[in-house]
Amino acid sequence: MSEASGVSGTDAAETGEGGEANGANAEAPPAPGFANYQNDIYLNGLDGSLPPFTTDLTLLGSSAREHLDPGAFGYLAGAAGSGATHRANREAFERHRLVPRMLRGPAARDLSTTVLGTRMPAPVLLAPVGVQSIIHPDGELATARAAASVGVPMVLSTASSHTIEQVAEAHGPDNPRWFQLYWPNDDDVCVSILDRARKAGFTTLVVTLDTWTLAWRPQDLDQSYLPFIRGIGTAIPFSDPAFRAGLDKSPEDDLIPAVLRWVPMFTGTDHSWDQLPFLRQHWDGPIVLKGVLHPDDARRAADAGMDGVVVSNHGGRQVDGAIASLDALPQVVEAVGDRVEVLFDSGVRTGSDVLKALALGARAVLVGRPYAYGLAHGGEDGVRHVLRSLLADLDLTLGLSGHRTPADLSPGSLQSGV
Repeated sequence: MSEASGVSGTDAAETGEGGEANGANAEAPPAPGFANYQNDIYLNGLDGSLPPFTTDLTLLGSSAREHLDPGAFGYLAGAAGSGATHRANREAFERHRLVPRMLRGPAARDLSTTVLGTRMPAPVLLAPVGVQSIIHPDGELATARAAASVGVPMVLSTASSHTIEQVAEAHGPDNPRWFQLYWPNDDDVCVSILDRARKAGFTTLVVTLDTWTLAWRPQDLDQSYLPFIRGIGTAIPFSDPAFRAGLDKSPEDDLIPAVLRWVPMFTGTDHSWDQLPFLRQHWDGPIVLKGVLHPDDARRAADAGMDGVVVSNHGGRQVDGAIASLDALPQVVEAVGDRVEVLFDSGVRTGSDVLKALALGARAVLVGRPYAYGLAHGGEDGVRHVLRSLLADLDLTLGLSGHRTPADLSPGSLQSGV
């Protein structure tokens, strides 16, 4: 891992080179410090330049609708059943409020951290979001380039619209990246995909547990829209030699048999705890289990020798009426102590959301829909704008609440249950 991936919060924005969608000088890197994106926006306003789209990341879902087909928007923004879990995620953040402290001298801040051996400029990763080509033609390639320019690690979904190798090339050789696995029920295909990911420089494996079959999703059902049966989000298996060996014809020559082979291979079969050694046998880096909400499951993950868990309800996309991820977080943290790293996702929209999750014990936070909405608005530049906005908000709110580093946060930083 390159030392450049561990840039501190005071100079991390220097990694954000490249064309800026808000009219900033594309030839000059941004000023040091995540918070300086605010200064860039105000200074550009002197020439009449405005941000490419809103800096209020809670509004992006509504405006993304204007950029996407109904099927694509429903797939990205939709939730399971009535949407109760999706709403609960946001309501949980509202029940926890930061309690700012004064005269603590937090002007110089350092957001950098290391999680499972990955150095990162802030405790933020890009969550795995599949089928990104339905959002923007460049899909995961645009996301990879934007993530690399800001220095934020990305987690690539098995359901990518581009191959592992293509995304790795777009991401660059020295940028930190993790790989998310939808665990195929064909061992040869699984091993082949894992081997490709390791060779392409992905260091940590994130195994999604909660999506072994698709939930009842009315937004998708009402549009009769499922990307996978259209051959979208299948670039990784369709390019895999072990998968292709099981076909009479290549997916390029005969799509439907390939789809009919892949869809039941990664959906419809739940795995079990006693199968985890298989993953350990075929992955020599850290392994994180994503979708853990119950403290007993977190303990079992630790007992099984896993390195981390992601407290997640899949953004409300899988179990309608499930517990909010933020409500589950403290119990999971208490259950495992320092035996495994606890990460968090679901419902994160703002810098204060990130701080609340960190205060409740998460080591880092995965952000999903906001950057996907940014991709819809402006491709690579749109993702970059969202990331720089989120990190600036995080940096400023950390300081204004009286803290210098994420490690300063604790449950005492919050008033909960309000």
